[in-house]
Amino acid sequence: MTETDCTIVGASFAGLACASALTRAGMRVIVLEKKADVGEKLHTTGIIVKDAIDQVAILDGLPAELVRRITGVRLYAPNLQHVDLAAPGYYFLSTNTPQVMRWLAARTEQAGARIEYRALFREARRMQSGFDLAEFGTTRFLVGADGPNSAVAKALDLGRSSQFLFGLEHEYSGVELAERDRLHCFIDRQLAPGYIGWVVAGPGGVQVGLAQRLRGERRPAVEAIDQFISKIAPIVDLRGVRPSAVRAGMIPCGGVVKPVAARRVLLTGDAAGMVSPVTAGGIHTALKHGLAAGHAIADYLSGKREDPSGWFVRSYPGFRVKRLLRFVFDRFQSDVLFNLLLHTRLVRTAASIVYFHRKGAFDPGEARADVRREKSSPARGR
Repeated sequence: MTETDCTIVGASFAGLACASALTRAGMRVIVLEKKADVGEKLHTTGIIVKDAIDQVAILDGLPAELVRRITGVRLYAPNLQHVDLAAPGYYFLSTNTPQVMRWLAARTEQAGARIEYRALFREARRMQSGFDLAEFGTTRFLVGADGPNSAVAKALDLGRSSQFLFGLEHEYSGVELAERDRLHCFIDRQLAPGYIGWVVAGPGGVQVGLAQRLRGERRPAVEAIDQFISKIAPIVDLRGVRPSAVRAGMIPCGGVVKPVAARRVLLTGDAAGMVSPVTAGGIHTALKHGLAAGHAIADYLSGKREDPSGWFVRSYPGFRVKRLLRFVFDRFQSDVLFNLLLHTRLVRTAASIVYFHRKGAFDPGEARADVRREKSSPARGR
């Protein structure tokens, strides 16, 4: 029977980061992944923020061909008027997310972890020194990094997310976007209630998506994205173009679940609800806290600290301000109001805080013209 120091369920960003930290600390680690390929059936757009590149060492050496640098945000009101936002030195990376995941998995295995594919976690029976995982052997510590519908959380009666966005994204290979250095974000309560639509140039084409708040009656996302594609035709005309890939999935937006841990087990990443309630961004947080969880578990298993399911999880983000903003946006989102306020300093400052985590950032090119009402020139999809 296999005996490991830590078993991680889910080869996600958080799961791979946790496994990498543990193996580099000399721990025996196995990652259970139910898919046959870590890069298939992804639910994320794969935008990586500058903070992650600066702070997360496992991204060092990320191949240049897998990313595209995005230096600003173009924010559109429902009537398609827009403002450009940027912050000096700040950028995002759009990614070939399947290939990035495969690259991360390979690095994790090179560090010494073992990834078991097509491995479906079903149960965990407590033992004095950890858990009996049936066909997967025994483990001293268990980590759930298996998404918002975590099987680990269900098996061990931990918290589960109850508030969600539903995201749907199309990818179009070979399509060119006129403004390739910007993340294009669209406010539209009819098409994307409770969140936004987006267009971004990836390494190999264009990604177009929207997310909707799941509450009450809503327009089906499949119908909404077709209308969204028609709406954005002045920016990039994809009408009649067949997507090369489609991604969809649930995005937790209610904050960290409770309880998020118990003796010798904890949740991280989407399983923990560790996703910004406002931006739905979770890659940076998943990588950062996945690594930190790995170090904390290694210290515990080495006898250096107490069980991290107590002290460590108190470091998880509370998202208090962002949960408040989520509450306000859910209840008071207004297309008419946003059309009126788009060009005001209030909206520009608030959007800059959301996107760049700093106050008052704006594109220097906008300084002499806060109001830009012209629409982008069309780019034909091919």
